[in-house]
Amino acid sequence: MKKLVVGNWKMHGSRASNAELIQGLLAADLAATAPRAEVAVCPPFVYLADVASALQGSAIALGSQDVSTQTQGAYTGEVSGVMLREIGARYAIVGHSERRSYHAESDQLVADKAKAALAHGLIPIVCVGETLAERESDQTETVVGRQLQAVIDTLGAEVLKVVVAYEPVWAIGTGKTASPEQAQAVHAFLRGVLKAAHADASSVPLLYGGSVKPDNAATLFAQADIDGGLIGGAALKAADFAAIARAA
Repeated sequence: MKKLVVGNWKMHGSRASNAELIQGLLAADLAATAPRAEVAVCPPFVYLADVASALQGSAIALGSQDVSTQTQGAYTGEVSGVMLREIGARYAIVGHSERRSYHAESDQLVADKAKAALAHGLIPIVCVGETLAERESDQTETVVGRQLQAVIDTLGAEVLKVVVAYEPVWAIGTGKTASPEQAQAVHAFLRGVLKAAHADASSVPLLYGGSVKPDNAATLFAQADIDGGLIGGAALKAADFAAIARAA
């Protein structure tokens, strides 16, 4: 399976800094990684058009950080999958832990967003992950299993078209990283949940997200069930993100 490395810029950037970052990524010639790894970036909504234009003709795909469950209508502040596809997006992150936490997104809402993304030709990157308290109380598998099962139940066989990203909440932006063994154990569990629902689930890419850096990326990506990464802070530095892409 080809690896996938996705940069989540979160609420960072400006027109000037984005242009500098994209210029750095294009100069890094990530097209050379294309046979082995796909690369994508997910800027804030207001910069999607700028970034789409800057990436035109490159090997770097475009993604969004969220997507509405609705196609159009009186939904102030929402952005639909139709709009995202028109601007050139290929991926849409759904259920990031920050959306679940700060915006009280439920497992079912995340599943519905994944369904809407697929309906409009986007590939949803479905995020799952546990808090430190949940890990310390041995609830990791219960939590991520529940989050993933909602998507399986909602999508049926279409779950084979999604990407799943395991992002331990305790390792996001903290500098802490799950050890390769810890990450692999959860990825293997997620793979098992998917395979229990659909025999062909070995084709579903499983990404790891949580303080991935150039110095730990290769070891993480070498694990049997880790098919790439959802990168946060390091995605804002062209040299670091390019190094992580090469590690894949």
